[in-house]
Amino acid sequence: MIEEKIAVVVDSTAYLPQEAISKYKIRVVPLSVIIDGKSYKEEVDLSTDDFYKKIKESKDFPTSSQPAPGDFVQIFEELKQEGFDTVVSVHLTSGISGTFQNAVSAGEMVEGLNVFAVDSGLACMAQGSLALKAAMLVEEGKNVDEIVAYLEKMKQNMDAYFVVDDLNNLQRGGRLTGAQAMIGSLLQIKPILHFEDKHIVLFEKVRTQKKSSKAN
Repeated sequence: MIEEKIAVVVDSTAYLPQEAISKYKIRVVPLSVIIDGKSYKEEVDLSTDDFYKKIKESKDFPTSSQPAPGDFVQIFEELKQEGFDTVVSVHLTSGISGTFQNAVSAGEMVEGLNVFAVDSGLACMAQGSLALKAAMLVEEGKNVDEIVAYLEKMKQNMDAYFVVDDLNNLQRGGRLTGAQAMIGSLLQIKPILHFEDKHIVLFEKVRTQKKSSKAN
């Protein structure tokens, strides 16, 4: 039996620590953010700290752009050249982005490489924890079927909750009216959001940041 050489790929919305990326040799495909008409590759051209600085100064609401299939093809081809025959590619929930589907499409374009794309149904470090676990299982010598099965089981027991501190950004993105944002800010309403069926939905509304931290 020929041993698989498995690589792990994740998109930049997982926000994995650089130490983990380096230790487990995880490949990261960046999404792009567009601020005032200029495009930046996340964590390549623009750090998280710089992103928040720029959006505070920006007159327009920033938007994002998913990696094109060609971006994935390039990384998959590089991995193939490095001797990998299998890739586990973990991505941002398909409910809010086409990143996962583009990874699937790219995997079908690269001959001689088996790409197993995983729709995390989540985002941020919750998504990143799946990629990190996949890399750990690779180190343990698990095969790709075992790894993908483990990730699917993990997903069933995971959720991610988050609080929006500034309602003005929700208003700028069309999620709230100007009046709702103004009233919500005055009343210190902090909506707690989470993922349900791969989409972001309201979990609970509370007042003040302190109460939102205790809501779960």
